[in-house]
Amino acid sequence: MDKNFYVVKVPAINGLGKTDGCEQSGNAILNSIKEIYSNEQGKAINTNLLDLEEIHLDNSNLKFTNELIYKNSFKIFEIKPKTIFLGGDHSISYPITRAFLNHCQNSDCMEPIDKKFPTHEEWLRGLINDGFPAENILLVGVRNSDIKEIKFLREKNIKIISMNQLLEDLQEMCDVIMEFSNNKELYISIDIDVIDPAFAPSTGYQEPGGLTSRQFLYLIQRMNKIKTLRAVDIVEINENKDRKNNGLTVKLGAKILAELI
Repeated sequence: MDKNFYVVKVPAINGLGKTDGCEQSGNAILNSIKEIYSNEQGKAINTNLLDLEEIHLDNSNLKFTNELIYKNSFKIFEIKPKTIFLGGDHSISYPITRAFLNHCQNSDCMEPIDKKFPTHEEWLRGLINDGFPAENILLVGVRNSDIKEIKFLREKNIKIISMNQLLEDLQEMCDVIMEFSNNKELYISIDIDVIDPAFAPSTGYQEPGGLTSRQFLYLIQRMNKIKTLRAVDIVEINENKDRKNNGLTVKLGAKILAELI
């Protein structure tokens, strides 16, 4: 197993109470992956060999939490070729991707955060408003967006691959994503609700019409072949809810992790 692939637990939530339980998913996924002996590429999975870290946070102090995630992530990007961040809800993607952008620009220039922190619903808008280049963003698997979100994405010319486009020809769409990623340092954020709730029920928004777990695993296996892939986050798995669903969503999170390492 490649020790250069770093796994970092980021148990942060900022979902206005809607995501309570997501902070426990990192530990749950790592416990579940112990039951996976090899991934589908035939690589042995030995959890004792995983290069692990946890960013210890205080979810009652958003300023402290966001700054600590940013500082730790920036240092990680400086020394590790690939990193998987286990959330937490989608709010963790805001400080991590800010650190990723600054790393790619060879500058550590995050301004002190004294403003409202983006929630798990607002993180991408906050990132774009902070100056993340819109032309380097690709949303995949969109199927139910607020009208205001659609207007914002259109105004910013954000590229989107809809769920219908994915399902019409999944292999071709993987080619499109890989072509888009060419010559870019790549960060992939995985919101588990891209997968249909029949396969991943334990999340905040159970939106019907998503990918099957099989389709998503094929997608992430293809993405993992991109040589410039630097980081992945896996977010919005709610371990509290999953106790009532036979641990299905956590098991899928562990399966995704196994395919990436």
